[in-house]
Amino acid sequence: MPTGPRPSVLYVTDLAYPARGRRYGDEDISLTARLREDFALALCHPRDAAALLDGFDAAVIRNSGPVLDHQEAYAAFRSRARELGTRVYNPLHGRGDMAGKQYLVDLSRAGHPVIPTVDRSADLGELPDAPEYVVKPKLGADSAGLRFVPEPGLPDGEDGTWLVQPRIDFRYEVSFYFIDHDFQYALYAPDPERRWELVPYAPDAADLAFARGFVEWNSLDHGIQRVDACRTAGGELLLVELEDLNPYLSLDRVDASVREAFAVRMTASLRDLLG
Repeated sequence: MPTGPRPSVLYVTDLAYPARGRRYGDEDISLTARLREDFALALCHPRDAAALLDGFDAAVIRNSGPVLDHQEAYAAFRSRARELGTRVYNPLHGRGDMAGKQYLVDLSRAGHPVIPTVDRSADLGELPDAPEYVVKPKLGADSAGLRFVPEPGLPDGEDGTWLVQPRIDFRYEVSFYFIDHDFQYALYAPDPERRWELVPYAPDAADLAFARGFVEWNSLDHGIQRVDACRTAGGELLLVELEDLNPYLSLDRVDASVREAFAVRMTASLRDLLG
């Protein structure tokens, strides 16, 4: 237990967000109960964060739902945090989902192990042949606007704002969870049709090297990141998403000792961020 004054933390979450297959509220209630041992902590909705930020040492963005649902409020929060010099966890300069989906195009173009991705009609020929293709908005979330098409193509006049990928035949999806650059645990969905029915996954050295490569590519020294990947029919791991804004942690899918280790490491990371 800390002996001095506890740093104050504004914990941003939408406890009532109706996530499919996930219980945002339960996860944040449990995690904040543990963090209160070390921090003076208050919860708020993302729409209220900018107005309440003054007076807190740090703000933690957790299960606050897709930013698209509160874009103006999120922009106001970012602006206010910079104005006040408030430390934000995760810091606001992440290069993954925090900044949109452009990173998938950039990483694909640079030859990293990601699902091949383009955002311009002129580049459609770079995609591999596939029975179907995925078309989705670059600023989408939770599969909003996603559709499957037989031929790769972009909506008319929408170069640069939509993504096109081949629909991958994969064996399963797996997620790797990191605090700062330290691996914490991994979970996977053995049945591709039940992507939120997760069970613990024991990664090998190659799996961890794959996931850590994307965490190191990102620019965050502090914070929580989730590396989502799919295992192809040929056995290769390909990046699906690098979630560095408010990744759901699925802490209810790991045992008590892993949850406690996660809370201890997050506490240390927050204290380090605060100096």
